[in-house]
Amino acid sequence: MLIKKPADIRTSEITSQDNYLNRRAFIRAGSIAGASMLAGPAFSAMVPDKRRAKLAGVSSSDFSTDEAANSYEDITTYNNYYEFGTAKDDPYHNATDFESRPWSVTVDGHADKTGTFHFEDFIKPFDLEERIYRMRCVEAWSMVIPWVGISLADVVKHYQPTSQAKYVAFETLHDPVRMSGQRRRVLDWPYREGLTIAEATNPLAILAVGVYGETLPNQNGAPIRLVVPWKYGFKGIKGIVRISFVDKKPRTSWNMATPREYGFYANVNPEVDHPRWSQARERRIGAGLFTPKQATLMYNGYGEQVAHLYDGLDLHKNF
Repeated sequence: MLIKKPADIRTSEITSQDNYLNRRAFIRAGSIAGASMLAGPAFSAMVPDKRRAKLAGVSSSDFSTDEAANSYEDITTYNNYYEFGTAKDDPYHNATDFESRPWSVTVDGHADKTGTFHFEDFIKPFDLEERIYRMRCVEAWSMVIPWVGISLADVVKHYQPTSQAKYVAFETLHDPVRMSGQRRRVLDWPYREGLTIAEATNPLAILAVGVYGETLPNQNGAPIRLVVPWKYGFKGIKGIVRISFVDKKPRTSWNMATPREYGFYANVNPEVDHPRWSQARERRIGAGLFTPKQATLMYNGYGEQVAHLYDGLDLHKNF
């Protein structure tokens, strides 16, 4: 499944894009041919400590969309990352000098395996996969992004939560010296997010460590961030330093800031408008202002994989 090269990609923004596409086709062919010979993980995740470094040992995923991906420029210059500013291009400009390594991730709460782990040790037990996902912001824009990451379900299983764990809570690094946006009280820092255990173990959810076959840029949440493609973008917490298995629904940043506008679940639902705008239609970033908007799909088009998670739940009250 090849990605069509978007017409607005600038060669100055993407390193060896033809090589990237050829590599992806080769990996997919190899993964199909060798699938019957593999038992268990094929690779251990390894992420170089270098910006825009190529990621090796990346397998393709059957969960990917066939839609053409946005350009690297779109993906890395139009971001919500309030730790580096509130304008869409602030993270691109203000995160340039941020050093995302060394890094550690603390795992705590109701689990048999807990502790603080160097980033390299945290991701090492897992496979790297490329997942080309539709991504939807709570505002009326969307992208298609070729993420590289590790399965969140595999991470949860690895740390062995107990029966008391009903939710997984996440926290971003809190460092106002290095993250200039945290010097302003636009949110109650650190940034917090959460999923139910069922959501966290759905095969679609990943912890991303790269994009377009390269290490994750600072403005996109380096070195590790959450990607939940059936939910609005504010669920995709960036710069994760803590993962907690908890028994009660965790407080989440945007729900704390304005609960009328941002619910805990944050599922893409075109039938539930944001109080200040409609969620029924969306426009792809890079498509141009004169390109007609397209209809927003329930669960961002991933209903077949996730709708069962919300059986019996009132999706208007639990938005």
